[in-house]
Amino acid sequence: MSRVLVEVAPGVLVATSRRDITTSTVIVDGGTTLLVDPAWEPDELEALADWLEEAGLTVAAGYSTHAHHDHLLWHPGFGGAPRWTSAVAAETVAEHRGELVELLGPDWPRQLTPLVGQVRPLTGGSIPWPGRTAEIIVHDGHSIGHGAVWLPTSGVLLAGDMLSDVELPLAEETGLGAYDEALDIVLPYVRQAAVLVPGHGHPTTTPMDRWAADRHYLDALLHLRPVDDERLGHRGMAQAHAANLACRGR
Repeated sequence: MSRVLVEVAPGVLVATSRRDITTSTVIVDGGTTLLVDPAWEPDELEALADWLEEAGLTVAAGYSTHAHHDHLLWHPGFGGAPRWTSAVAAETVAEHRGELVELLGPDWPRQLTPLVGQVRPLTGGSIPWPGRTAEIIVHDGHSIGHGAVWLPTSGVLLAGDMLSDVELPLAEETGLGAYDEALDIVLPYVRQAAVLVPGHGHPTTTPMDRWAADRHYLDALLHLRPVDDERLGHRGMAQAHAANLACRGR
């Protein structure tokens, strides 16, 4: 991750990890920040903490878009702010935290392990912090209790692990139908968005193109049509597509 974050909208900055093109989003309001999905490698987390310190910013809250190990990370340099996720995702983390930590591998630093997945259930419709409104959009696409973040005053949608230019819809966990329903749920926000930031991939100023690509792919699978999607050429996507094909029989 570069120490230089890219400002995709006023006060909304994105850093991109060298691992899986994973994004970390910093939402700045005054001297405080909301930190969404900080990732990935330990040195990148440390670099982000250093950047925040040098910028004189205090983390007021954290948010994980869903209950997957690469979206549940934290660093001591971020401080002890409350970390939130959807109520369903928090329940999943509590039940499977040991497995999620194991997925980080044996080389994950011991000092960072206790911070993995220390999230609280968010029962309201927005993330509590002193800055601009950050609404959550909960659905079961990609994972149960997945919660995208909508910043209405900024026109920014943090989509989590959907609407990516490098990842196909990953529907193995919850099924094609759930992912298809999730596309309907997020559509009104995508239509309003000026900027979309995926959990893996590159921010875009044409969010509807991303939504259309996911819908086109899902429609092809659901209606047994051949799939023509350039994302199939990205690392791991041939296997992901095979898993999605297997979902058609469920």
